Amino acid sequence: MDSEIQLISDDEGLAVIGDPTAVERFLVSEGLPSTDLGLQRLGSVLSAGAATAQAGSEIAANSGRWVKLTKESAQLVQKHGLRKNPKSGLSTGALKGSHGQIKGFAEFAKGPGALLTNPAVLAGAAGIMAQLAMQQAMNEITDYLATIDEKVDDVLRAHKDAVLADMIGVDFVIEEAMTIREQVGRVSEVTWSKVQATTMTIARTQAYTLRQLDALAEKTERAAKIGDLAKTVKEAESKVEEWLAMLARCFQLQDAIAVLELDRILDASPDELDRHRLALRAARNNRLELISRSTERLMARMDVAAGTANTKVLLHPTTAREVVDSSNQVANTVVVFHGRLGIERGRQSLDARRWVDAATEVRDKALDAGADGVDAARRLGGDTFDRAKSATGGLSSRIAERARRIRRDADGDEED
Repeated sequence: MDSEIQLISDDEGLAVIGDPTAVERFLVSEGLPSTDLGLQRLGSVLSAGAATAQAGSEIAANSGRWVKLTKESAQLVQKHGLRKNPKSGLSTGALKGSHGQIKGFAEFAKGPGALLTNPAVLAGAAGIMAQLAMQQAMNEITDYLATIDEKVDDVLRAHKDAVLADMIGVDFVIEEAMTIREQVGRVSEVTWSKVQATTMTIARTQAYTLRQLDALAEKTERAAKIGDLAKTVKEAESKVEEWLAMLARCFQLQDAIAVLELDRILDASPDELDRHRLALRAARNNRLELISRSTERLMARMDVAAGTANTKVLLHPTTAREVVDSSNQVANTVVVFHGRLGIERGRQSLDARRWVDAATEVRDKALDAGADGVDAARRLGGDTFDRAKSATGGLSSRIAERARRIRRDADGDEED
């Protein structure tokens, strides 16, 4: 007996649809953890008619599982050669095998009973996949906020600013709507009307928070003296995590609204679901880009601050240590934040973190040498700086050059 499973990928996740036994066997054989796709919800996108009745019976008979797209599952998409539709952004195909073994090559489903041939069902499945991807991202942000001791609550309690105070109510309204959705299985017009009013508040809070991060970056840039720089970077260390936590919460709530919005579209205007899904993805990417630019500007200022401190490590060892330690802490905080939000361009922040780690290594070795600090800085030699250069590329090459200048200056002083 032949078995067939149908695959859909949207660059965020992979849906596996087919006979429950075949789907389970396929996922186990590939070693992929999965979540229920909620395929039965697609019944609402079908209108009356013989063809849709057949599609409905297909939905009832099949199982759907969703897999988050990771390095391993992305390789699976490439392995089976799914074909991408440039308009929808979806990659689809079917795998066939005999005696319950799904081993065959990928091909498009062509039979009249194949779910992927029904545009409404395909659009509905893609919408549900987008919801699952956002809910996964929301869960990761929840874990992130838990690890930093609920900094969002701290910020909200500490500030009397109306922009932040309003977020307490927004948080309540959206969580209530998500609870109702989970219990009822849909988003009614009444529930959606409550949520709609919250979007402006979240947008204002996000803009306010980004301005706070930009202000920290600008203040760091203006600090001319090493003492002022140490004070400013220390302030950034204490504030950045709070503002990033607030940004993460804003992003999480925006994802929640998008999940509710897709449910509402699926229920009220299913013909618009696919276009709406793509529009929400574009808007989400724009938000990520905006956050990425702001946090990377901050990282660039920390990069400069750590570099400045490194050049003064022999003249101001204690203050330089404070600057580099605080810069390193800010870098670590931003790297974790980028990872939780899935900002791909976090590589630059990671490089900055490695760079300040290298600066710390150079500084500590020089300081440990005590009175022989000048000789120690010279003796560090090429090994330390070669390691830094290979680890971080362009950013680390600047610290290597700064350290070489220190060694040249030290040699010149001795000759005098």
